[in-house]
Amino acid sequence: MEKSRTTKQKQTNLKSPTINILLNISLFFLSAIIVYMSYSLYVKLSYKSTKFDDEIVEGKVSELIQVDVRNGCGVSGVADRYTDFLRSKGFDVADYGNYISSEVDETLVIDRMGNMANAYEVAKALGVKKQNIIQQLNKDYFIDVSVIIGKDYLTLNPFK
Repeated sequence: MEKSRTTKQKQTNLKSPTINILLNISLFFLSAIIVYMSYSLYVKLSYKSTKFDDEIVEGKVSELIQVDVRNGCGVSGVADRYTDFLRSKGFDVADYGNYISSEVDETLVIDRMGNMANAYEVAKALGVKKQNIIQQLNKDYFIDVSVIIGKDYLTLNPFK
């Protein structure tokens, strides 16, 4: 009996280091996988877009800038006037209409595709201040620049 107890203790002692090594190796690999997945998630969340950014040329004005004009001032006919003005300046106004609010104080020019040069070009043509040029990227939106007309519409170039 004593012999069998000693043999069992030796087997348990031999199994214990082997099991500990296997558990440590497994723990190491699981930790490595968690670190890799966390880093991958961080990169994916911190990077604004993937394939969409590859198509963007920073700082170069496109030959054809597609614009969406929205009336945010509540005055009838302003979007039509801005549309005609922008088309006369060579911009492709793809769509125009009313904005979701009619309480926009200052006209905004919004870059939708990641090329701020296009937004600056539209803002320059309209006479919009640089501080009212913003960027809201949306790869599902097929317009280069959106213009939200504010209550300052009379002070801008289409009405001068």
